[in-house]
Amino acid sequence: MFINHIKLSTVRFLVNKNQLKKQILQKELQIKKLHLHQPSTEFCNQLYNTLILEKAILKKELENLEKNCILEKIKKTFSPKKTLICDYWEK
Repeated sequence: MFINHIKLSTVRFLVNKNQLKKQILQKELQIKKLHLHQPSTEFCNQLYNTLILEKAILKKELENLEKNCILEKIKKTFSPKKTLICDYWEK
């Protein structure tokens, strides 16, 4: 049962990842189309800026999906404590 859950979560991950990539490509296409009309009107300029922000958000979501959260937590837990320069004066 645990293996089936892992397979299902992997499939969901791949679907979400592919959906995000498609959305990013759609935003890039819209940005290219609007880039021609950007200086013409204030509305096009605002829409262009909105699309740039949405694309950045989608890229960040994709980046977060690709990170392995469990591995990151383990690294934080077992990483050696770093000594800061200010720590020398506190001792």
